[in-house]
Amino acid sequence: MLAAWFLAAAFARPPVDSQVVLQRYTRHLLSVDLPKTMVFTYAVSQAGPQSIEQTHRIYRSGDLVRDETLQIDGASLKVKVTRITRYRNRYSIENLAPRVTEYAFFFLRSLRSGSAYSYEYKAVPLGATGAFVVLGMTIDGRSYLPSEIRFRTGTASIHGTGAISFGRAGKYWMPTAAVIRATIAGKPARERITFTAYQFPRRLPKSTFQAPRPLPTPVLPQF
Repeated sequence: MLAAWFLAAAFARPPVDSQVVLQRYTRHLLSVDLPKTMVFTYAVSQAGPQSIEQTHRIYRSGDLVRDETLQIDGASLKVKVTRITRYRNRYSIENLAPRVTEYAFFFLRSLRSGSAYSYEYKAVPLGATGAFVVLGMTIDGRSYLPSEIRFRTGTASIHGTGAISFGRAGKYWMPTAAVIRATIAGKPARERITFTAYQFPRRLPKSTFQAPRPLPTPVLPQF
């Protein structure tokens, strides 16, 4: 195994010029394929003013979402808590990846892993910013898409920094983890989310997004 690694490193291609990497990044981002329908599991661990340990399964078709809570504090629920709602996928590469029209990117370094490289950049906003600001990113040298996006976020009572990691799932480029350290009303907090078990069915049945019917109310017999 070591010999194979050294041979791969010895014959590795040199890193691509940093400006060429950005050009390829821009081109690949414009043509990135996004799943319309997906199923996945995410686990969230939060410590701070509010502590949370939960596991959820998500069914998504466009903006329609079925969210099933499977575990709370490590205990599986006998009856899953199900919520049907509608919202955009805020963790998608399309919504999070910074554009060259919005940020200036300054090359920091290239990193080699075997025969592949990744490329680190610092990001500086070109104009006014909102609550979410990209601080930098690492571009994967195979897909030329971000393998990590580093950011800061803040409101009047919450501010923090974090990173979101991406990787290949099937033919798609999907989030794999999100980590943030924050201060909420002056108190420290941290959160980690992991995304696993991706599936990409062609479609989901309509019943997926129908609220579960409540159990009938028992009727006492009349005597």
